[in-house]
Amino acid sequence: MGQLPRVAVLVSGEGTNLQALIDRLHGREVEIAAVVSNTPTAAALGRAQRAEIPTAVFRRADYPDREQRDAAIAAHLGGLDVRLVVLAGYMEILTKPFLAAFWRRTINVHPALLPAFPGLRAIEQALAYGVKVFGVTVHFVDEGVDTGPVIVQRAVELPQATSAAQVREALRPLEHDALVEAVRLFVEGRLAFDADNPRRVVVSPAPVGRSG
Repeated sequence: MGQLPRVAVLVSGEGTNLQALIDRLHGREVEIAAVVSNTPTAAALGRAQRAEIPTAVFRRADYPDREQRDAAIAAHLGGLDVRLVVLAGYMEILTKPFLAAFWRRTINVHPALLPAFPGLRAIEQALAYGVKVFGVTVHFVDEGVDTGPVIVQRAVELPQATSAAQVREALRPLEHDALVEAVRLFVEGRLAFDADNPRRVVVSPAPVGRSG
C-alpha cells in the first residue's frame, strides 16, 4: 500500500472541522501531517495532539511582517511534503509567499454561499440581509477574501432563523461534510479547472467501485 497523501490543516479556534477530518479521513484516505495555528491557545491544537498529529505555532508577533511569517509556514509544510493545505477556521488572510508555494493546493471552508457574504461574520451578514437559505462553501484560496474558485457548496433552508448561533448549529454538519468531500476530491485527483472558465472547478466521476 502506498503512502497516504499528506495534508496540513491551519487553525485558529475550536477545531470542529479539523475533528471531522481526523475522524473521517486521517489514517485512511489521507495523513494529516501537521496542524498549524497562529495562536498557541487554539483548542484545535489539543484535538491534534490527542490524535498524535504534530503541531506548530507561528505567531505574527515573532516575525517582522505577515509575509515572512507566511513564508516560514510554507517552508515548514514544504519540508513535510504536504500535498494539500486546508484552512479550517484559520482567521488570517494568507499572503503571496504562502500562496506561491501552495497555489491551487490550498482550500478554505466558509459559512456562506459564496459569492454572497464573504469575509468575517458571514452568518451575521446573511441574517441582517434577511436570507431564507444559508449554506457553506469550500473553495480554492487566492489572493482575495473568499474569492477563489468554488469546489463544493451545501445549503439549508432556515426561514425562521433569527440568531447566528442557531444558523451556526445548523451549518456545522454541512461544513464537515463539504470539507471532507472537497479534501477527498482533491486527493483522488478528481478536481480540474475548465479551460474556458478558470473559475469553474470541474469534478470528474468517482472511480469505479467507489460510491459517495
